[in-house]
Amino acid sequence: MKSIYTLILLSFISLSSLVLAQEDSAKANEDWQWHWDESENRDWKCSWDDDFDFGFSKSRPAISLNYGFGQINRNGMNKDFVKPNLVELKLGYIKDKSVWGKDDLINQSYRNLYISNESNKLSGKDPVGLEIESDMWRLGFERSKGFGFKLGESSALILYNGYTLNWSRIDFKYPNILTLLPDSEIETLNLYDESFRFGTSGVGGIRIKMNDNLMLDASYERSIVFQRHLFWKWAGSAIIESAAQGLLDKFINEIFESSPYAGPAVSFVLKNALSYGIYELRKERMNWPFKSEAPLSFDQFKFGLTFVF
Repeated sequence: MKSIYTLILLSFISLSSLVLAQEDSAKANEDWQWHWDESENRDWKCSWDDDFDFGFSKSRPAISLNYGFGQINRNGMNKDFVKPNLVELKLGYIKDKSVWGKDDLINQSYRNLYISNESNKLSGKDPVGLEIESDMWRLGFERSKGFGFKLGESSALILYNGYTLNWSRIDFKYPNILTLLPDSEIETLNLYDESFRFGTSGVGGIRIKMNDNLMLDASYERSIVFQRHLFWKWAGSAIIESAAQGLLDKFINEIFESSPYAGPAVSFVLKNALSYGIYELRKERMNWPFKSEAPLSFDQFKFGLTFVF
């Protein structure tokens, strides 16, 4: 229970920093430097850019509640895990704006802190045969960005891609099969069991904006939990992913310039395909392409509501 309280305390501390950042950005919004903005016909203008204001300028507070289904895997382990369900709470800020000179094309960014519990207790499933039970608490930061179409005065369809940085605490239970597990697999589980571990994930999904205050959300998330955090290898892998996404953004911008209404769908498919491919490679080497151990990997389908204030 202490670990759960620690996670909740950390989430409130982090949320406080978000609120302070929101206030500071409002004060600093009036005098920022000139910068190059590709989304506005490549003109110079004086305003905050998303990369500098951390998504808080002219944004609105939001709360998301999600429920979903998960599956756990670990490359090299022969035993299966009981499939868990999950509940998730997100607290953050959402910002919408029209792009590419089209009033009915919008760009949406959502920055949030989240806390979730993923457990087979939530699914009501008991282990069958040699399955391993799990109970995971996770705290993290998520950033997602997508493009979409206005469907009415205050409704829209958003196609998005995002990523998270997170910390997880997992509790494994396998007393009935302890004597049947190889020593190597017991050692692997013990590396994670009841310990905080760093992880990352890629997420893609669809939001349906019903009105100015309510959105429906459906998403797929592929996440990994590191058995050890090797900073330099992780940083190298993250830089490679960021560079690939950056090059893809340039290509997508060209598509928006020539065919604006095709942009949201192309962006959604290409960016999520890239994220999926990278995390598929990381299932075998957590710091791909660098030599490293296999992580725990989670596949999660989530559905939820977002309330915007």
